Amino acid sequence: QVHLVESGGGLVQAGGSLRLSCTASLRTFSGVAVGWFRQAPVKEREFVAAISWSGGTTYYADSVKGRFTISRDVAKNTVYLQMNSLKPEDTAVYYCTGRRGGATQSPYEYDYWGQGTQVTVSS
Repeated sequence: QVHLVESGGGLVQAGGSLRLSCTASLRTFSGVAVGWFRQAPVKEREFVAAISWSGGTTYYADSVKGRFTISRDVAKNTVYLQMNSLKPEDTAVYYCTGRRGGATQSPYEYDYWGQGTQVTVSS
């Protein structure tokens, strides 16, 4: 079992930045690909970004390419989502997810989910 905890959400003005962190239980991130998804009110959960276990492969949704960067620090068992040039439409609850195997863009292929962290971007 992998326990994931997100942090770093908050309220920011449009154009601002936030960095989300996803920390895993000790010694449980090995071999685990990590994804970030988000869900806004009355909308379906959508893919944001994903990174392979090695960090060598990353995927981004078209809506965040060039603005968001996913990275991981294996030694700290932490994955980051750096979010720049934030827009009001980025407002959502952001979830960190994990799966053993390759990184994917489908939420149905992830086995482990954090509780989510709220990101609110004001105009």
